Amino acid sequence: MSQSDLTPYERFGGHEFFTKLVHNFYQRVPHDPILSAMYPSEDFDGAEWRLRSFLEQYWGGPGTYSEERGHPRLRMRHIGFHVDGDARDRWLTLMGAAIADQGMEKQLESELWKYLVAAAYGMQNVPDEKPENQASIPLTEA
Repeated sequence: MSQSDLTPYERFGGHEFFTKLVHNFYQRVPHDPILSAMYPSEDFDGAEWRLRSFLEQYWGGPGTYSEERGHPRLRMRHIGFHVDGDARDRWLTLMGAAIADQGMEKQLESELWKYLVAAAYGMQNVPDEKPENQASIPLTEA
């Protein structure tokens, strides 16, 4: 079987890869002042399961996430959390460190990172503040 015949889930390394990646990420979260406040301390195991299962399903692995939780509806599931630019950036920083620890091939790392950045920006539900000295930019040219 060639690499092109594999699902992204298989190319990344399957369950073992996603387990290590997400566990590595959640080892960092309790030490982060912004992100740790979003998680009840007794729910880190549940949060780890949810993220791992979601990522596995998204990348072509088992459909366990949807089987147990229904449609991902990620933005709706995060609406109760204050996800501003700082939280988004902290999430990306911790996830970036977790990815770096995996020693991935650059192409796979880039593919994963591109998705995670888009997802992190998609989860932001508190807009960044517009600097007071920034001029308005018209939608159309005059």
